[in-house]
Amino acid sequence: MKFTDGNWMIREGYELSTAVQAHEIWEQDGTLNVAVSTTPIQGRGNMINTTLLTVQFHSPMPGVIGVKLTHFAGTVDHGPAFELETSSGHAVITQDESYAELRSGELSVRVSKGPQWKVDFFRGTQRITGSSFKSMAHVTDPSGDVFMREELDLTVGEWVYGLGERFTSFVKNGQVVDIWNKDGGTSSEQAYKNIPFYVTNKGYGVFVNDPGGVSFEVASEKVKKVQFSVPGESIEYFVIDGPEPKDVLDKYTALTGKPALPPAWTFGLWLTTSFTTNYDEATVNSFVDGMAERDLPLHVFHFDCFWMREFHWTDFKWDERVFPDPVGMLKRLKEKGLKICVWINSYIGQRSRLFEEGKKNGYLVKRTNGDVWQWNMWQPGMALVDFTNPAACEWFAGYLRELVDMGVDSFKTDFGERIPTEDVVYFDGSDPQKMHNYYTQLYNKVVFEVLEEKLGKNEAALFARSATVGGQKFPVHWGGDCYADYESMAESLRGGLSLGLSGFGFWSHDIGGFENTAPSHVFKRWLAFGLLSSHSRLHGSSSYRVPWAYDDEAVDVTRFFTKLKCTLMPYMFDTAVYATERGVPTMRAMFLEFPNDPGAEMLDRQYMLGDSLLVAPVFSEQGEVTYYLPEGSWTHLLSGKTVEGGKWLRETHDFFSLPLFVRPNTILPKGAVDTRPDYDFADGVELGLYQLEEGREASRTVRNVKGEVELTVTALREGSRITVRAQGAGKPFRVSLYGMGAASGAQGGKLAADGTVEVSAFSGSAELIISL
Repeated sequence: MKFTDGNWMIREGYELSTAVQAHEIWEQDGTLNVAVSTTPIQGRGNMINTTLLTVQFHSPMPGVIGVKLTHFAGTVDHGPAFELETSSGHAVITQDESYAELRSGELSVRVSKGPQWKVDFFRGTQRITGSSFKSMAHVTDPSGDVFMREELDLTVGEWVYGLGERFTSFVKNGQVVDIWNKDGGTSSEQAYKNIPFYVTNKGYGVFVNDPGGVSFEVASEKVKKVQFSVPGESIEYFVIDGPEPKDVLDKYTALTGKPALPPAWTFGLWLTTSFTTNYDEATVNSFVDGMAERDLPLHVFHFDCFWMREFHWTDFKWDERVFPDPVGMLKRLKEKGLKICVWINSYIGQRSRLFEEGKKNGYLVKRTNGDVWQWNMWQPGMALVDFTNPAACEWFAGYLRELVDMGVDSFKTDFGERIPTEDVVYFDGSDPQKMHNYYTQLYNKVVFEVLEEKLGKNEAALFARSATVGGQKFPVHWGGDCYADYESMAESLRGGLSLGLSGFGFWSHDIGGFENTAPSHVFKRWLAFGLLSSHSRLHGSSSYRVPWAYDDEAVDVTRFFTKLKCTLMPYMFDTAVYATERGVPTMRAMFLEFPNDPGAEMLDRQYMLGDSLLVAPVFSEQGEVTYYLPEGSWTHLLSGKTVEGGKWLRETHDFFSLPLFVRPNTILPKGAVDTRPDYDFADGVELGLYQLEEGREASRTVRNVKGEVELTVTALREGSRITVRAQGAGKPFRVSLYGMGAASGAQGGKLAADGTVEVSAFSGSAELIISL
């Protein structure tokens, strides 16, 4: 939201009261407080008929400093508010003649006592950002509405990332970003998942603690500033220091919530009925059996909207005209080794059996006159469940429990973005403007907690579309409605990378695109991308997504990459646990892994899958792809070819390949099973040692499907000798060497004919000495 007219002028009709001079500074209960004048105070006459802004600096955890700017403190906050994990006792406050300082860990903020208002944030002795003269402001627009504004400095070469799942340019400099959830597809500036948090390549982040409509001007109104503003009389934000980008995400998710660990089965291939297609049990079985007949590993089957009767959404009742025996059908599908997901949302059509119940008991959002709030978008006479009412939450949860008891394992929680703000009353009195974005959090929380209650911790998983801050606690999220073309494939990746830089650990997208039907070459390229993503789903709108609907080669490509992902599960699941511990996503923007490589700062057509696999999807029919390899000797996972990095490369790949490289000095575990994602990852695992350099040590853990460590391995290279130490449950494993020559001998293991070193069952620990 812009308030100025160029660098010097204020927009016509706007009034700005800006921070000009610190009048008084005091300490209270670990908070540094400042009364800031909006006009220079040169005498007592300047203290009449003026405006004071109050700024409070505090620390909710080490390395994080909060700033709250207030104009009128008497405004009632009706909520909702983000759930934050905070503590006290981290702040150290000091003052001298020049400035007052609050320090938390290596991060500090200094407030100038000079004649002009100035706030500087330091990492040690290095200034990382700040708020200068007239940056903080109280604003009144031409209609009389009020806002609070802040402007933080950007330095030369500083790039801004994140702000939710955004499909616009990956680097946000030059963009206007409004934090307002909308159902706009993947081809617009609108977003399903808006997060008022950004991170920069200088190793710090900023989180604006407001669930409402935060507006960001990212080097767009003033090109060396990130401006953000909110409606109302106060604004609070947190500066979060790294110093590495991963550290920023760790602290941000410590503040707002770590991602939960999805169960291992969710990492397999999901197949759906698609949206508007015709289907019944026979159709579903033709899909499931067709996958099995073609040796295509399938792990989850999803029933989209029409498992319920038309115009009755959402009523949680199987359409008995099409599914006369839902319990029996689900039992038969589960006997084939499948997990089951069904589509739901929190919108209640007037023909739903839930409508009268909700109306009678006050479970639906109301208008100010007491009527149920309704409209005809999506479903005729559609109403909204009021999740601010605990009784409504329990009512909604009761229907979900019945479905889980039937055999449903997961819910696709669709929608949650079209939430009204005018003529609306919530049960708990929440501010409708702030509930617009926050509604999805309450919705997904109710569903996720039912799954945890019924299935157990780390057995719950959603397939959610909308989100706000804290939504990462309820994975998995997918990218919404994309077209069936390369452009949408690329914009989906940009959205996923931006979401990962906003604290979300797990993300998926509709393989082949949602709208329209992709040409077979697009579908096959998207398969490689989708099956090298955190989660993988075949889904569409008006046509089926079974691979044989495209061509025979699509079947083979599906088989190849699905089996590859299954064998990578020991690595993938270890990466998933890391996401829950650190808030670092499984699919990572390149600069997150290579923060000191300027060549990685703007890359948005490739990513790191975990810390060790580089993936560059192919976005062309001919297979042409251009990608960047950071420095080092990288090994192509599929061909075994070694390529020196530190440069751009251009190649052509067939449908069974893409740039998929293993980072040097990596131990990459590959499982012994290629038919499912949930197996004993440690039993018979192959530990690939890739380009282990002289004097370098590599390590890796292999876990079980509960996320518990089963095997810990380290490898150290000294000249022509590699020492491998393993600690674990004593299950057999193999060690393979890549890019270092062949093993000529081994102590503690058997050198096999294929060049691997085999270790049989061992007790507690094992040590191998491999000679090159």
